[in-house]
Amino acid sequence: MVSDTARITDLPLEVLEHILVILDPLDVASTAQVCQLFRGLVYSADDEHFWRALYLAQSFDDPRQAVSYLGNRRTDIKWREELQNIIRARTVVNDVTVCRPDERCQVLRTLLDMVTNLPPLPFPESEPTSRNVVWMQTLLQDGEFLDLESHSHEEEQLRARLHTWFGLTDRDALATKRVVSRAYVYSQRNYLPSNSFGPFMRDGSGVVNWVHMQKLAHVFASALVEKEEDEELAAFEICTMSLPFCQGVIPPSLDLSRETDWAGVEGLWRISYCFMDHRELLIYNDPNLPEDEPLDHTIFEDGELEETFSAVDIFFRVINVERDPDHPTRPKINYVGEMDGNFSIVGYVKLTPDHQVRWHFVAGNGDQPVWWGEAIVMGNIRSQYGVLGAWSTTLHDPQDPIGPFWMQCQHPIED
Repeated sequence: MVSDTARITDLPLEVLEHILVILDPLDVASTAQVCQLFRGLVYSADDEHFWRALYLAQSFDDPRQAVSYLGNRRTDIKWREELQNIIRARTVVNDVTVCRPDERCQVLRTLLDMVTNLPPLPFPESEPTSRNVVWMQTLLQDGEFLDLESHSHEEEQLRARLHTWFGLTDRDALATKRVVSRAYVYSQRNYLPSNSFGPFMRDGSGVVNWVHMQKLAHVFASALVEKEEDEELAAFEICTMSLPFCQGVIPPSLDLSRETDWAGVEGLWRISYCFMDHRELLIYNDPNLPEDEPLDHTIFEDGELEETFSAVDIFFRVINVERDPDHPTRPKINYVGEMDGNFSIVGYVKLTPDHQVRWHFVAGNGDQPVWWGEAIVMGNIRSQYGVLGAWSTTLHDPQDPIGPFWMQCQHPIED
């Protein structure tokens, strides 16, 4: 018979700890306010045993099994701090009114950490397994949080990067949003010598402009969705440009720090690209319009604009590497590609100053390059998301065509 004076605090500490571990972290925080015993169990331990157990009880990946964007294993995991940041981010996404002005960027950094630190897949045919991805899809799919107005340049860039990695949201299907993205992507004003005619900042730093990347992703993914719907094909290709395909493909025996082709360049790649009618492009980029006046977006608003979608398969081969003093374990990779013995590509892969993987190439027939490409690896290194960027011509004439492109490795060379 249970005594009338029996209390939960009479239970063994191991049992109390087990009860706490199976609670939601917010309930754990509330329980810790009840009495000194619970507060001691939660906050006073010299090690992070309790917080590690609480973290691993959530629907997240084990960070000890994860690798970073560049394929590096994590070495210093702050279980308590990271879990508290994640739960705070969840709270803010679900109710943005509770967000303090000084934590907006921190919330976005926390969410980006969740999607850029994922367990690698051992083989290209392996099924995506990340619990972080499933959790993030549930949290962000409606697109409301990703569409919030940013209060600073840093916040704008962080939000755009998260959106680009996430892929299309429910709100991205709105016609008004597609108008804005197309207007950005097809504006010649966004392709200048100062940003290497690609998705980089205009200050010449080589740092990625994630606002530009998100517009490219939106335009290309939307065009791809339309193509798949018109041809009644399976939705696999559509889904590839999204968060579930951001896990890197890194066999257990592969050490990227010792691998010359650390970016997985060698293999058969499919380069898909789209573009709008050249006459309409010239009309939109009116050369008589002063630079300080906005371009007329009407051409994108009537719903009749159609983009042409095409793709080519090209085999890439690494020809050599060059030491990168800023990134000793990730040297610059020089590569060539060829199609039908005539059309050729010459380019390089290297890290940007902000540690993103940049692909550059020029392409054409014989020794006369015509096309220019600048792109960034999406998802973790060697992921199935692929490479996303913008193409233009080597002349960069204001009247030349421009558009987004996406590259995906079809058959990598086995290491």
